[in-house]
Amino acid sequence: MRLRFTKMQGLGNDFVVLDGIRQQLDLDPALIRRLADRRFGIGCDQVLVVEPARLPGTDFHYRIFNADGSEVEQCGNGARCLARFVRDQGLTAKDEIPVGTAAGVIRLSLEPDGQVRVDMGIPVFDPPQIPFIAEAPALIYEIELINQRLHLSALSLGNPHAVLVVEDVDSAPVAELGPLIERHPRFPRRVNVGFMQILGSDAIRLRVYERGVGETLACGSGACAAAVSGQRLGLLGQCVQVSLPGGSLWIEWQGPDQPVWMTGPAERVFEGEIER
Repeated sequence: MRLRFTKMQGLGNDFVVLDGIRQQLDLDPALIRRLADRRFGIGCDQVLVVEPARLPGTDFHYRIFNADGSEVEQCGNGARCLARFVRDQGLTAKDEIPVGTAAGVIRLSLEPDGQVRVDMGIPVFDPPQIPFIAEAPALIYEIELINQRLHLSALSLGNPHAVLVVEDVDSAPVAELGPLIERHPRFPRRVNVGFMQILGSDAIRLRVYERGVGETLACGSGACAAAVSGQRLGLLGQCVQVSLPGGSLWIEWQGPDQPVWMTGPAERVFEGEIER
């Protein structure tokens, strides 16, 4: 039996998108891993699934699976690709699209210039809700690794993020520290790890080690987490250009109890079929 798919990318963060509305899907972790495999499958960072709406006031439900087969709550670059996918596939004619996720409702807006703007929701700083093990909320936490102590911010944008400020992202030990922080026992559901270099009050450079994937060319929710973290630390303003290895995103946050808005591109690469 064959499975129809669309390959998409947002700043090089690439996805296999599956239509779960017009075809029957029977997904399991082994199939997800095969689809994501860059040698024996299609190849991607995440597999995205569009399903009929589950939550009131939404048009679709959106599921995200990492390349290792694990299901996660949120993916900002994937959300932009999802908006482009449902329009290109004729599943909606709307420019404003409310979508349900495991983390709640997000709102997607297709802009006239082809960019996609996403309401990523209100950031969460309460440790149990991130989840992160800490006695009380703080701007900066200290964690212990095998031979060193690190200082980082922790927050959730529907999925957990840790953000470290570094002098230079090019020389940051992403490959070494990323997996250690991702699986640190104080993050019981693992964590996405951002390494942020401040360029000015309105610009940063960022590299992200994503849980279940490794370092990616871009991470939308990671860009949001970094911009929010920098603003809370007094290092950034309300509008920030985030430069990732795959390109730039624009993040806006008006402060506590306000949603984070992310704007960036989403492109279809190709379509095809693969044996299940």
